[in-house]
Amino acid sequence: MGKRIDGNAISASVKAEVANEVEALRNKGISVTLAVILVGEDPASQIYVRNKKRACEALGIISEEHLLPADTTQEQLLSLVEELNLRPEINGILCQLPLPKHLDEKAVINAISPQKDVDAFHPQNVGGIMIGDGVFLPCTPAGVMKMLEYEGISVAGKHCVVIGRSNIVGKPMAMLLLHQNGTVTICHSKTQNLKEICRTADILVAAVGKAKFVTADMVGPGAVVIDVGMNRPAGGKLCGDVDFEAVEPIASAITPVPGGVGPMTIAMLMRNTLTAAKLQNGLSV
Repeated sequence: MGKRIDGNAISASVKAEVANEVEALRNKGISVTLAVILVGEDPASQIYVRNKKRACEALGIISEEHLLPADTTQEQLLSLVEELNLRPEINGILCQLPLPKHLDEKAVINAISPQKDVDAFHPQNVGGIMIGDGVFLPCTPAGVMKMLEYEGISVAGKHCVVIGRSNIVGKPMAMLLLHQNGTVTICHSKTQNLKEICRTADILVAAVGKAKFVTADMVGPGAVVIDVGMNRPAGGKLCGDVDFEAVEPIASAITPVPGGVGPMTIAMLMRNTLTAAKLQNGLSV
């Protein structure tokens, strides 16, 4: 039976470190502030924003919310981003995705100052991740790496298979594993012999967005299985991309959903916001 990797416990450890550093900055007269933009009333996005606000409040980070109507224009949104870029007391800017379809996500991401881009989506920060010199790391992949580190699971020399090639998770996840000397295979919807490839993984990361996509016959004995998925099938309960009950007995370690990678994403966002504040105040990170 695989060990369940407790994302709640690991995220609590990260948050405690962040809270201590935030308090140390506050004692020096430096506040840490995250601006969050939410356009429209997407229920899932509202939950995410609410969770981020709670995390900020718990750690002593100031949360400034900008709730915009669904019919907000591109010009209005970009104007708000520029205003936040210019305000020195704003350390991090996060625009909750997805945006309403009439808005250009790419243009909004590109408009956020790279020094305040705590999601690490700006092309400049993505380039830093590619060459192993990223100031900010994307929150979910960084959270996965922190979990592996916390559990003492070495990546070096391991065959790491990432299912999914999104800009937010799949691609940066592969880069972070590569920087830790993993041998990385990226699989996607066009991959042939997917099951056979996955079975060779020492570390398998599922980030495909399909409920229970990874089945027992896709996992080799003793593999570490990281489930990034967050799915709620119609009428069903929250589940990941991995068929947890079937895979747990095969894996050496596995992340549950909920309570696995999810809490780590917000913890690493808090870490990035702290890093931004320190850099903007000329402090080492």
